[in-house]
Amino acid sequence: MTGSISKGSAGTDIGMGQNNSPTLGSSGNTIPSNIEGDLEASVHRRKLWPFRLRPDDDDGEQDWWFASTAIPLLAATTGPAANLLSIAALVTSWRCVYTESGKDADAIGRPDPRWCIASNIASLVCGFVGNLFLLLNFTRRVRYIIALPMTIIFWYAATILLITILVIMNNEDGPHRPQETYTQGFWHAVIAACVYLFSSMMLMINMMGYFLGHYPQHFTLTDHQRTLILQTMMFFIWLGGGAAVFSRVCGWQYVDALYFCDVTILTVGFGDYSAPNDTGRGLVFPFSVGGIIMLGLMVGSIARFARELSADKVLKRHVQKQRTLTVGRAVTTSHEYGLRQEELARRPTIAILSSAKNSRAIGFEDPPAQSGAGPGVRNKGLTKRVVHTISKSKVVQRTVSRTPKVILLRQEKDRFDAMRTIQQKSNTFKRWYNLTTSVLAFGLLWCVGAAVFVVAESKSQGLSYFQALYFCYVSLLTIGYGDLSPKSNIGKPFFIVWSLVAVPTMTILISDMGDTVIASFKRGTFTLADFTVLPQKGIWRNFMENHPWLLLKLEKRAEDHAAARRIAEGLPGPLNEELSAPALTIEELAAGAPDEHSLARKLALAIRKTANDLHADPPKRYTYEEWVEFTRLIRFSSQSASEVEQTEEEEGIIEWDWIGEDSPMLADSSESEWVLDRLCESLDRHMRRQVRKMGDETLQPVGPEPPQGPEWDRSWAEKGTDT
Repeated sequence: MTGSISKGSAGTDIGMGQNNSPTLGSSGNTIPSNIEGDLEASVHRRKLWPFRLRPDDDDGEQDWWFASTAIPLLAATTGPAANLLSIAALVTSWRCVYTESGKDADAIGRPDPRWCIASNIASLVCGFVGNLFLLLNFTRRVRYIIALPMTIIFWYAATILLITILVIMNNEDGPHRPQETYTQGFWHAVIAACVYLFSSMMLMINMMGYFLGHYPQHFTLTDHQRTLILQTMMFFIWLGGGAAVFSRVCGWQYVDALYFCDVTILTVGFGDYSAPNDTGRGLVFPFSVGGIIMLGLMVGSIARFARELSADKVLKRHVQKQRTLTVGRAVTTSHEYGLRQEELARRPTIAILSSAKNSRAIGFEDPPAQSGAGPGVRNKGLTKRVVHTISKSKVVQRTVSRTPKVILLRQEKDRFDAMRTIQQKSNTFKRWYNLTTSVLAFGLLWCVGAAVFVVAESKSQGLSYFQALYFCYVSLLTIGYGDLSPKSNIGKPFFIVWSLVAVPTMTILISDMGDTVIASFKRGTFTLADFTVLPQKGIWRNFMENHPWLLLKLEKRAEDHAAARRIAEGLPGPLNEELSAPALTIEELAAGAPDEHSLARKLALAIRKTANDLHADPPKRYTYEEWVEFTRLIRFSSQSASEVEQTEEEEGIIEWDWIGEDSPMLADSSESEWVLDRLCESLDRHMRRQVRKMGDETLQPVGPEPPQGPEWDRSWAEKGTDT
């Protein structure tokens, strides 16, 4: 057996030799027998027990993000929905007898047997208890390892009870067709069993991730996600409670009142059900307002969760991929280009340096020698050439050779421009990725929902697929003409579940369109208005600045005309220089760092400038030259003038890698917030240093040297403390 076990804290590699005896990689000494025995026992236990249970306070790295975060949120949403469907299945008979009209809506219910009702109650109780344990798990009132298995067990029990009732009812005491059929209560029970089963299986995936050690024993949820859970529960309580009230006031069955409440809150309003009396009409006012508010809050939380999902996983993965492709491409000199071509011909390898703690080296294996090597013979004398070392404090450690500062600045500007391009492309990718995902979800719900309604309404209405598509589209946009609406006993329960998923999806789609298509149309409208009916001051100047080639051409033409006019007037000479000072170039920035007093004054001005930039819309993005100035202001308070000059000569003015992990462009805050925080820290360090200097000057004795002794030292120390 060959393998290696790395001990990161000490930076020592422990390897297995060919004789299965552990050795120390750094010194080659043999491990003591007691450590060797513990090591072999640990490896043996890991093989026999593949699970790794992490404690609740484990702050280590977590993966399986979907299982640890998305699945609990899905379970918290589907659990109350399954409880509501179970209530509808309990209070409604499962079989009905057709009247002379032959319509499902006019059928008369037939009482269910007692065993069916008792089993239905037991299933509902199991569903409620499982949901209660899930809620206690979210609030950490009950331990994860206890609450989650109890939720899974009770929801599986509810599923088994419902499936058993459905099978027995269908085989032993089903409706006598064609005079009888199943009611909406039966189909509510079918959907509830499917939802319970789906939720239980999803939670089992979450538990499997915990047993495999992918995350600790608690749900990693943010405050917004916990708020979504509370909003979802309150929404279903409001929906179910409203259905109970309207069924009593309007004389409807509970399932019909539930359908009416769903259509009302979603603002679809088919018109097939409406309150028949003034009491019901009066209750519509508070119920509809409260339900729409809760639905809006829930949809907003779902949209925020979807944005977090795309930002945390999809967007960061996209940025990381682009950084990986871009890193190392910034070439500024022909000598660098030659070295880059040589490095591309080599294969990179990662090697751990045992002598440097918490550091790693990137090396390149030399290709095998061509002379004296036959085909298929490898060169065993491989050597490694260390290129650079990456430590925790800095992503890129430059060579200590005295590279000219202007060259370092050009290299840094290349990487800055590359990262700025990645940032702009990533923002565009994020917006269009969200829109694409919403469009796909909308299309899936639209087409699949239409197919289900074709089957469900085949007997009641005989809908074609085109008519079903029309009905689903009108429902998704909450238009609700009322010419088509679900009328069968299976169509209404499916519409309740489908609409609660489809209408929020449509809302999220409209929100994503607002960031892409609608935003582009809005910008185009404003631009057209600025140039035509509502001319804006300075619009042509901004247009010229956005098209530099046209601006340069017009400026050159204006200079030529001005020079010709001056010559004609007999006043040859250069044009008047602009009063405003031009922006500093890289060569001027590399000329030398200002003194400490100038930097302190610039620090105060920079803090005021960045504070004003916090309110900029869109958020302010600084140029590379501005970042150089900010970095000087951040660095000078922690180093002396000579140290700053030496550091800039050796490592450049920028103290991070723009494409590295510590790049300010990858921070969660805006650039203005990031810079302002660092500038305030620099100001605090500078003030502390000035206070220490003033204290040292005050404590220095004036005149003859004071006498020595314990009493004098104590009194002098007290005086210095008072000062």
